[in-house]
Amino acid sequence: MTAPGQRLEGAGLSVAHAFDIEAAKTRLAAAGGYEIIHVSAGLEIGVYVLVAPEPDHQQPHVDDEIYVVLEGHGTLDIEGEQVDLREGHAVFVPAGAKHQFVGYEQLSVLVIFEKGGR
Repeated sequence: MTAPGQRLEGAGLSVAHAFDIEAAKTRLAAAGGYEIIHVSAGLEIGVYVLVAPEPDHQQPHVDDEIYVVLEGHGTLDIEGEQVDLREGHAVFVPAGAKHQFVGYEQLSVLVIFEKGGR
């Protein structure tokens, strides 16, 4: 299983393009995991699906990030602070902050990383 924030080798697209969030979520629904759906010099966007009882294995990232809950609910522990999340909620996590999702059954989130901002 991959985790959000892992760097991809190779160049991203340099022109506008569409990407299918729902299709990525569907592919990940059974086993969970992370799929990058866009990468460019300034952004990485991915879909992260967590399925209990598999724990969230994330490590602190070098980039700021935003999680937008697409489906489900759970809690994000950020440096010991608990943030309850449900569909339609979003949360900002600063670069370097230790964080993990806990207390979920199945949780799908859109992950947006700022790349190269620091």
